[in-house]
Amino acid sequence: MRNDPSSYLQELFSLAGRVAVVTGGSSGIGRAMAQALGRSGAAVVLIARREDELAAAVRELESYRCRAAWVSADLTSRDAVREAAEKAVGPFGEPDILVNCAGSNLRPPMGELTEQQWDATMAVNLDAPFLLGQRFGPGMAARGWGRIINVASQQSFRAFLNSGGYGASKAALVALSRSQAEAWSPHGVCCNALVPGFVLTPLTAHVSADPDRVAALAGRTMVGRNGLPRDFAGATVFLASAAAEYVTGQAIFVDGGFSAH
Repeated sequence: MRNDPSSYLQELFSLAGRVAVVTGGSSGIGRAMAQALGRSGAAVVLIARREDELAAAVRELESYRCRAAWVSADLTSRDAVREAAEKAVGPFGEPDILVNCAGSNLRPPMGELTEQQWDATMAVNLDAPFLLGQRFGPGMAARGWGRIINVASQQSFRAFLNSGGYGASKAALVALSRSQAEAWSPHGVCCNALVPGFVLTPLTAHVSADPDRVAALAGRTMVGRNGLPRDFAGATVFLASAAAEYVTGQAIFVDGGFSAH
């Protein structure tokens, strides 16, 4: 029998015919994840706030001959999340893959954290993934196949850099991933969390402005550098593909060894 590596890799990792919804898909890690899904064959719908960044991200996907669309939404509002979910199914139909990457990174010292900041953080980092999972997860289960990928944080497991409400929300997001897996994995829906290390993105610009802190964070890794959005492409495609059909309820660290050092 002739070995055909290309055919085998297609069988494992191709996302042709799949539809993905990616929140936070207009920049940073979310944009890299959306591009990885699109270039692997999925039609991709991006949900984020800024229309100019969304349009640019879709143009980039289309330059690779990917099918892509966008929905602008403020994910701090539950009604807006529900409306965005309904708009997201318009271009390509119900999604097979849901990526919750949108994040709010309000990080004042705990003693200065206000109720408004707490509520805004929970709304984007936890409520929106919950609501989108409730909207799309049962449909995936009914069809017998699906993937939910929630982007968590080192602060899900350890406190540093003023974890505050952000750390609490991301810890809950990991637990939500397990709850979703418990509910829907018996029906073919694998639900996992991706855990970045420190990644150079617009969301971490307040830390990146301090070169000494950036260098110290890189020194905590095993590979000697901080993360880049492109580092999440492979893990995203794996978790979204047929290759990950026995991987669920897990927190997958993509952090250069940060958490193990």
